[in-house]
Amino acid sequence: MKRIFDFFIALIGLLLLSPILLFFILTIWLQDRHSPFYIAPRVGINGKMFNMIKLRTMIVNADKSGVDSTSSDDKRITRVGHIIRKFKFDELLQLLNVLVGQMSLVGPRPQVKTDVDLYTDQEKQLLSVLPGITDFSSIVFADEGKILEGSINPDLDYNQLIRPWKSRFSLIYVEKRNFWIDIKLIFITLLNIFSREKALQKVHSIIKDIGISDELIRMVLRKEVLVPYPPPGSKDIVHSRN
Repeated sequence: MKRIFDFFIALIGLLLLSPILLFFILTIWLQDRHSPFYIAPRVGINGKMFNMIKLRTMIVNADKSGVDSTSSDDKRITRVGHIIRKFKFDELLQLLNVLVGQMSLVGPRPQVKTDVDLYTDQEKQLLSVLPGITDFSSIVFADEGKILEGSINPDLDYNQLIRPWKSRFSLIYVEKRNFWIDIKLIFITLLNIFSREKALQKVHSIIKDIGISDELIRMVLRKEVLVPYPPPGSKDIVHSRN
């Protein structure tokens, strides 16, 4: 049922959103006469690599810098890219990945291999399902770029500040997932574009009903200052990606 739902919603979504996609595809190409697409190698289900497609929001060959995490003030982001990222339009082309069965509409966000290689045994459970465009963690940490703003080492800060909580929220999705939670998360993801506060309140309500630790329930509302924290399944904070 999930695969059938994913297929038809992705197909309908691509058809309805095609005018927006075509506009930005043309705009990106006109700014520097290079491909408007960014092909991002990511780790999928069972550790299998796949190519995730996005609208390009950075300068050409930006990935050659060796930095995977992106702050909102990253100098590699183009003028058009800032607009695209603000409204998450760069993620829309991932509906193509959903269409061919490499991703789902809802599931843990796919990560780069360097970060997956750091996974604890507990985090490896995230690879037991298809990666998705959205889930609990994607909504709670939709401001990831802002969190990393001004960071000297965004990749390390991501692993110390964001990954520990994103992984925990994604693990909750893997454990508790069902069709109705998927439907709710899709609508909350759309709501998040217009009202982050209302979106977080709705995620908070779902998480609270599921019945998890008070620590995670509080974290949903994102009112606490993020500090370095160990990833799930470990007692140690990540100090290096090597």
